[in-house]
Amino acid sequence: MSVKVLYTTHAVATGGRNGHTRSADGIVDVDLSIPKAMGGPGRAGATTPEDLFAAGYAACFCSAVEFVARQSGVRLSSLEIRANVGIGPREAGGFGLVASLAATSTSATRSAASAAGERFVDRPVGGRETIRAT
Repeated sequence: MSVKVLYTTHAVATGGRNGHTRSADGIVDVDLSIPKAMGGPGRAGATTPEDLFAAGYAACFCSAVEFVARQSGVRLSSLEIRANVGIGPREAGGFGLVASLAATSTSATRSAASAAGERFVDRPVGGRETIRAT
């Protein structure tokens, strides 16, 4: 599949998971810390790469569902996407990520919201994706 790139961003990380990351424009400028659940310090005021991934994934997917809904004539005035991102050891060695998505809209019927979200379920990206309309 070919992609016509419309926007490219850059970020730099130092110190790995217990370090710091900053976007090229400086808007994202955060300290990172391995969470206590993974044996790290879980420093107050620091985030994790998974937090950043979940936030970006939810925002991108929300825009995609809104776009598909508009094309389908579905009105979604209060759409919320919850992204859950987990990390842990893989049976084959190393670490892996899992991600799930849940969509909530109070302004669309369950079937209409599900239909808008289901366009993406058949195209998982690296983990598991679920769409739940409530």
